[in-house]
Amino acid sequence: MNRGSEFKLCTGGIDYHEIIECIVSALDAKDPYTAGHSQRVSDMALTLSELLELDKDEIEKIHIAAHLHDIGKIGVPDSVLNKPDKLSEAEWECMKKHPRIGADILSKSRHLKELKDIVLYHHERFDGNGYPEGLKGEEIPLGARIIAICDSIDTMTSDRGYRSAYSLKHCYKEIEKNLGIMYDPVIGALALKHWGRLTF
Repeated sequence: MNRGSEFKLCTGGIDYHEIIECIVSALDAKDPYTAGHSQRVSDMALTLSELLELDKDEIEKIHIAAHLHDIGKIGVPDSVLNKPDKLSEAEWECMKKHPRIGADILSKSRHLKELKDIVLYHHERFDGNGYPEGLKGEEIPLGARIIAICDSIDTMTSDRGYRSAYSLKHCYKEIEKNLGIMYDPVIGALALKHWGRLTF
């Protein structure tokens, strides 16, 4: 989050950016895969938010929410989080709880609670077939729709225990064919138009 602005997170002499870095570092220690993932998603979300020409405060909210989007995985058992193979149906249901756990964590802070809906809904799909609540289209918060694309890009292009990273070309095609299905078609099209800036 070295490119952040204010977002009202420095009050009373407390640097909340530093606290957020500590929280994310705790998650990185628990789940080796997330090491760097949150930062990359945050950087992409910042770029995409700037391309959308959102106002400064909204950009900062989305930037920070992206950095914290997977914080709920702290509450997922290690046996599920670090399983080297594909998850069973029961394990997948357990993993799907992480957005709600993350939102619950953020709701405890008066400074971070306004980010909780972005974190809660970042796995919703534009067609309404996502989770945890099956929101559809613009029912999904803007920040969550932005993060969904950035999260998918980094996940697809990273090595996982059960598969090797996909190429950027493959990832581009997957985003393209899922516009209006998994992803907001306007935001997704903008991401594809500026693909080089997002995936440098």
